[in-house]
Amino acid sequence: MSTISTYQKSIVASTKNLAEARNFVADHAGNHGFTKQQIADIRLVVDEAITNIIKHAYRGDDKKSIDIEISFEKDMICIQIQDTGKSFKMNRYSEPDIERKIKEKKRGGMGLYLIHSLMDEVSYSNKNGTNEMIMCKYRS
Repeated sequence: MSTISTYQKSIVASTKNLAEARNFVADHAGNHGFTKQQIADIRLVVDEAITNIIKHAYRGDDKKSIDIEISFEKDMICIQIQDTGKSFKMNRYSEPDIERKIKEKKRGGMGLYLIHSLMDEVSYSNKNGTNEMIMCKYRS
């Protein structure tokens, strides 16, 4: 699989920059032929992933940064997001009980569920203190 094009951006880890990150990814996805619904899904997962980094990995430290790289292949977008905050233990993740959350009117805890539900491939790793999440979606 050969990469057609890549785009990179770094943002300060603040919720003030969420729109900038969402728009960066959405604009490039639109330019590469993804549908409005796919772009909406991509915007949501980028927002969730970066919000998780700000809240959990960096615990609100807005002196940190988040690196975003988008790569396009023939019929796929992959979004790589890197941070150097506290690592996440993916093996501790379990799918939330949606019905229970609705019944108990609990908020939060849906970010990873949404990311896995809306993207076709998701991977997470930590190498030498850098966390990396890669989320890919096929153009249909």
